[in-house]
Amino acid sequence: VQLQASGGGLVQPGGSLRLSCAASGFTFRNYAMSWLRQGPGKGLDRVSGISEAGRTTWYADSVKGRFTISRDNDKNTLYLQMNNLKPEDTAVYYCAKGTTSYSRSPSDYRGQGTQVTVSS
Repeated sequence: VQLQASGGGLVQPGGSLRLSCAASGFTFRNYAMSWLRQGPGKGLDRVSGISEAGRTTWYADSVKGRFTISRDNDKNTLYLQMNNLKPEDTAVYYCAKGTTSYSRSPSDYRGQGTQVTVSS
C-alpha cells in the first residue's frame, strides 16, 4: 500500500487549499478513506472519512462546513478541499486507508503527510 499526500503549503487565514492523495498497491474503490492530521505538539486526529463509493462522508466538528472530502475511484485519488482555513488547522495532513468500506472505518495504513500552515 502506498499513499502520497500533496497540496499543502502556507496560506493566510480565510484562505483555501486542496489536498490530494494518490493511492496504489490495493483496490482503492473497495475501501473507505480518511484524512488525519497532527498539529504541533498534538496527537493524531481524524478529520474526515468517505465511504468506498463516495456516497457517505463524515467530518469532525472542528472542520464541518469548511472542509469537503471527495474521491475519484477511476484515478485512485482522494481529495480534501479546505476553505476558510484557520490558524488551528495548521498541521501535517495524512491520508489513510480504511479497513472496511464504511466511512468511519478505522485505518490500517497511513501515508506520508503534507504540511499545511495557516498564518498571516
